[in-house]
Order: sequence, then structure tokens, then C-alpha cells
Amino acid sequence: MSKQGIYDQLISEHGEKFTEDEAQYAVDNIKADFNKNALIKAKNYQDSMKMSSAAIRDQLTSKHGEKFTKEEADYAIKNLDK
Repeated sequence: MSKQGIYDQLISEHGEKFTEDEAQYAVDNIKADFNKNALIKAKNYQDSMKMSSAAIRDQLTSKHGEKFTKEEADYAIKNLDK
């Protein structure tokens, strides 16, 4: 998951229902490689859905999709075929 995706899940009324302060503390202190997470998602989209690089980038950065940063999505696309 992306940092924003985790935050949104933590504060969601349909998710974990933490306060915004609690969720922010959690994402500020999480030890995760979000570039790697974006790359894993990108490879999944490429393998299972045969999406183009542009479509994958859009899905990774969409506010209705994975919510990765532009930089994380760029890293994933750059390393997709490695």
C-alpha cells in the first residue's frame, strides 16, 4: 500500500476508525519502502491486467486508485522490467 492509502484506511469509517492524529503518527513512523510497494503493484497490474506503463502510472497515482506519489510511480515504471 501507499502511505496515503494506509492513512486513508486508518481513518476510514469503513476501515479502522482511528483519529487523524493517530493515523498521521502511524504513517510518520512506519518503516516501509514505498518505492518497492509501488513496484510490486505495478508488476501486478502489468502481469494480471496487461496494462500499459501510462495506465499503470495513472492507476498508481490516482486518488481513486493506489495513491502513490508521482516519484514512487516513476520509480515503479522505471524498474518495471528489471
